Amino acid sequence: MPLSDHPATPSLMALYTRALRLRCPICGGGPAFVSWLRMCPNCPTCGLHFEREIRGYWLGAYTVNLMVTEAVFAASFLAALVATWPEPPWDRIMYGSIGLMVGFPFLFFPFAKTIYLAIDLTFRPAEPQDYEAPQEAGLNSQRRRG
Repeated sequence: MPLSDHPATPSLMALYTRALRLRCPICGGGPAFVSWLRMCPNCPTCGLHFEREIRGYWLGAYTVNLMVTEAVFAASFLAALVATWPEPPWDRIMYGSIGLMVGFPFLFFPFAKTIYLAIDLTFRPAEPQDYEAPQEAGLNSQRRRG
């Protein structure tokens, strides 16, 4: 695919909005996921490789997931304390916190991956070698599904 056929890096707002919609941050194409826990290798529309060429790339996504989970925990814990003060129901808060800390990372997992991809694209814009021909990308994601 010629260089001119690759989409330009969009604005930061578009990049992160697309990531939050679980779409390709560059073109908005999708779907980016085959299942809740499995991401397509490439964007079916523009061919962007979702896993960039760095060993341990997705460690950043796990870090995003951890940071957001911790922030949600802290906010919900403080909200529960403020709402029930001066007699907080410690048992309910404890069990609710355990449920939140187990369930939220699973629910947020695909968002963490696309958000981290958008963060990476913010600091390291896509280059021609980061793309695969769209028809090949679509075929590869179809092969992996079936």
